[in-house]
Amino acid sequence: MAMRPPVGAPTLSRRTRILLILAGILVLLLLGGSRLINFYVDWLWFGEVGFRGVFTTVLFTQIVQFLVGALLIGGLVALSLWIAYRSRPVFVPVTGPEDPIARYRTLIIQRLRVFAIGIPVVIGIIAGLAAQGDWQTVQQFLNSTPFGVTDPEFGIDVGFYAFQLPFYRYVLDWLFVAVAICFVISLITHYIFGGIRLSGRSGQVSAAARAQLAILAGVFVLLKAVAYYLDRYELLFSNRSNIFTGATYTDLNAVMPAKLILLFISIICAAAFFAAVFRRNLQLPAIATVLLVLSSVLIGAAWPQVLQQFVVSPNANERESVPIARNIAATRQAFGLTPDKVTEVPYSGTSVATPAAVRNDTATVPNIRLLDPAKVGATFTQLQQRRTFYGFPQKLDIDRYNVGGKTQDYIVAARELNSAGLTGNQTDWINRRLVYTHGNGIVVAPANQVNAALDEAGGQGGLPNFTSIDITNNESASIPPSLRVTEPRIYYGELVDGYSIVGAEPGATPREYDSDTQNYTYTGKGGVSLGNVVNRLVFSLFYGERNILFNNSINQDSKIMYVRDPRDRVQAVAPWLTTDTDPYPAVVNGRIQWIVDGYTTLQNYPYAERMGLGQATADALQPLQRAQTDKEISYLRNSVKATVDAYDGTVTLYAFDESDPVLQTWMKTFPGTVKPASAISPDLRSHFRYPEDQFKVQRELLTRYHVDNPLEFYGNVSFWDVPSDPTVPGGGGATGAPQPPYYILAGQPGIQGQGNTPAFQLTSALVFRNRDILSAYVTASSDPASYGRITVLQLPPDTQTLGPQQIQTQFVGSPNVSQDLGLLSRGGQSTVEYGNLLTLPVAGGLLFVEPVYIERANQQSSYPQLARVLVSYNGRVGYSANLSVALDQVFGAGAGAAVAPPAGSPPPAPQSGASPPAAGAPAASPQVAAAAAAIQTAITQLRAANASGDFAAQGQALQALDSAVQQFQHAQAAAGSAAPPPGPGG
Repeated sequence: MAMRPPVGAPTLSRRTRILLILAGILVLLLLGGSRLINFYVDWLWFGEVGFRGVFTTVLFTQIVQFLVGALLIGGLVALSLWIAYRSRPVFVPVTGPEDPIARYRTLIIQRLRVFAIGIPVVIGIIAGLAAQGDWQTVQQFLNSTPFGVTDPEFGIDVGFYAFQLPFYRYVLDWLFVAVAICFVISLITHYIFGGIRLSGRSGQVSAAARAQLAILAGVFVLLKAVAYYLDRYELLFSNRSNIFTGATYTDLNAVMPAKLILLFISIICAAAFFAAVFRRNLQLPAIATVLLVLSSVLIGAAWPQVLQQFVVSPNANERESVPIARNIAATRQAFGLTPDKVTEVPYSGTSVATPAAVRNDTATVPNIRLLDPAKVGATFTQLQQRRTFYGFPQKLDIDRYNVGGKTQDYIVAARELNSAGLTGNQTDWINRRLVYTHGNGIVVAPANQVNAALDEAGGQGGLPNFTSIDITNNESASIPPSLRVTEPRIYYGELVDGYSIVGAEPGATPREYDSDTQNYTYTGKGGVSLGNVVNRLVFSLFYGERNILFNNSINQDSKIMYVRDPRDRVQAVAPWLTTDTDPYPAVVNGRIQWIVDGYTTLQNYPYAERMGLGQATADALQPLQRAQTDKEISYLRNSVKATVDAYDGTVTLYAFDESDPVLQTWMKTFPGTVKPASAISPDLRSHFRYPEDQFKVQRELLTRYHVDNPLEFYGNVSFWDVPSDPTVPGGGGATGAPQPPYYILAGQPGIQGQGNTPAFQLTSALVFRNRDILSAYVTASSDPASYGRITVLQLPPDTQTLGPQQIQTQFVGSPNVSQDLGLLSRGGQSTVEYGNLLTLPVAGGLLFVEPVYIERANQQSSYPQLARVLVSYNGRVGYSANLSVALDQVFGAGAGAAVAPPAGSPPPAPQSGASPPAAGAPAASPQVAAAAAAIQTAITQLRAANASGDFAAQGQALQALDSAVQQFQHAQAAAGSAAPPPGPGG
């Protein structure tokens, strides 16, 4: 049948065309205008922090990726359209007068240029926008660094798997997309222009259409061959086993050979498609395609399953021994758990400690932490907030400072601006953005002491010994030199919300609130200038706030501060880092600095265990809330330590692990952004803490990867668990939230020569799998001399040392404890809260210490106070308002002498730890009284030596105390008395 005459295409009126053009311009302005404003705001911010090179590098990479993706996909689509159109049949029959294909064909021919250009351009733009997202893969490939470590299967450097293989897969995926789109576009074009007709029983395909589609199909299958080739390497990340990550026996002996076989079959199949170009039918490629599909099912899927079920599963412990050994070695290497970083020390966990042995542990006992940073946040807020628009985080931080030549750990909190605390007229725009702009100083309290025992201070005891460093006393002689600051104002922190506008013309009246008697004008270098109308207009549009444009207080010297959270600032200037969830403030070289730990991670490290970062770092104090919740990692290094100045927002990145190949790769990508480790000042290094998130990941892995034997690993018999937090209501049992690790200042029993030297460290107890019996004690040193050294005190397999849950049960089940806690609650008028349960190696055993707090119930202004201290050692429980008394109850008189006394407490009174003598009991002999007085004198001398940090005096006092105790015991024996020697009060 002859082609029907072309049907005229509908036309648009002039008015309709104008309206469509205006609508298109408006859409572009709404979409593009917002992007331009965001771009300019980011440009200004990166310039302010001095990291504009990061912004331009990322931008340039994304632009290149956009162009390559758009030109590749759009160009191939245009080429496919051109070939399909040029090879169309000259004569195309129609099926009838209402043939819809003929109408579409006529419409396209009448607007041929629009379709020929528009389709490739639209598809190219979409592809370019999608291609620009994965800029990190491209940069890692371009700047890759070898690891110097090879995989155990192919002998290829790990850098290939970390940096090159992901790029090859990225390119291959886009080639698959390009060929698939071209195939679909070519198929539709040939159909519209008659190269493919569905009329008749089998339809008709022109030679040109067959040739073009066959070539595209052949290229697609060739790409599949390349994919099979790359699949061989990706088997080293296999998750076939539910026991370990990596290539299993089945992967190595069935799947890997299958990939090679399928690779050659794919090449044969591609050749069959190419041969179809010269043949009149498609039988050969059809047969080849069926062969490839059947081979994929039989060789690629069925055969591995058969091998797994009948060869591997019956003897899995032996068959998987080599892959498991590889997994153990790779996991330890990838997560920093190699023998040069982890020391395993056999530890009995039980001992019969004497009071003298406890007194002699001057590294741990005097530094036992009584303040729980997760509990005393409300206490800091109520007693040190000063104004409602200041605030402290709910969970405070712990750091240490050198005071009087002695290391002291402190609870540390920055008094930040908390915009949520503004009320009434304070919430209007001028007050919120121009007046209340900054916080005021930092508050610290020794972690191992309180102002007085609760029972000795008329209800005002059990409180931290606060030291506030603020604008009134920041450089006062009463402040220890290590805590003095030159600028206590805090403009950048975790609580501040949104932006602030600071600065004023010289001589202008200060407007920023400093105190009730003075205001302040910001003089630092932080913030982006608002000195020109363009910037004011841009930020007015960006924040949707016209006052930025019209307020008369904003002048050429004004600056706007935004992106003020320390983590956000570090993440922005180093987008390749994963930041720790707990930044902490520190006084460094006279300035308040936020310290942020930065991690380099990889998703695919050959044979290394893969785990979810968010799941591994969640615990009772940090729910599953990090932005990287779904991020899986198989490599982790704390390669960067970052600081953010609390006054001017300066961000500084330091290379902390310069041997890390991932860090070296990013330093080549962004040269000059990371300072070398040699630039870290001694004062800053002394405040570095072993990061919590890294420790949580490592302790989770140590529960399994402390096992060396693959057969033992497969059996899971020797595995451990992270205990659940027993102090969280409803958190008991195996399903409870994991117990968080705790920073403490204590001795390091596993490090040679450091057992009686206090060091700041991060610790955690571990229990046996599915049991609440303690299996190990893990500690990571933060001391500069031994930083990063992980020590595992491993208890015997048959130990019966109680774990945290059982210790808590022991505490609560003690009759005197439960009775006294009931009295403390005062019939529900007060709530009793348990603080962190610390596990401490002391005198060859394990000492458990838990503070108990009380707080008025249902009162918004209430705050926790330390009421009691629970102590457990070898099944004996001590319970008192004073730690020293609780230790005496457990170990005997004099054991608590090394404990730091409460500040301002009265001179200690004799404490026997036993019931007073009955009426009419004989008086003590003069020898016993003299010996008791000698003990009290020695205790007083020991406490004075502890407070001064004089180790020589400590030794002399301990010798005097031992001699006095022996004298007392001899006097008792001579007098026939059974009373124990007096102990320290307070």
